Amino acid sequence: MSESPKDEFLKVAAGSNPQSVASAIANTIYEHKSCKIRAVGAGAVNQAVKAIAIARGYAAPRGHNLVCIPGFSTIKSHDGDISAIVFTVLG
Repeated sequence: MSESPKDEFLKVAAGSNPQSVASAIANTIYEHKSCKIRAVGAGAVNQAVKAIAIARGYAAPRGHNLVCIPGFSTIKSHDGDISAIVFTVLG
């Protein structure tokens, strides 16, 4: 599935701090009840999964049980199409 320009994602890189990303996920869940996270590459996916697990711990005391739905997305770039993993987190 190709993403539309209006889709907004938290973009996670291999060097992202999982605690910081988890805080951003939790805050987005509190405001919007859902969050989309995009990661390109194994290192970025690893950090995203850690962040989702940490965010679940942040959100649980506030009554949010986070659910994660993984999927794929295609990103257009000057080098051609790039595959990304997209996590939809619902709370």
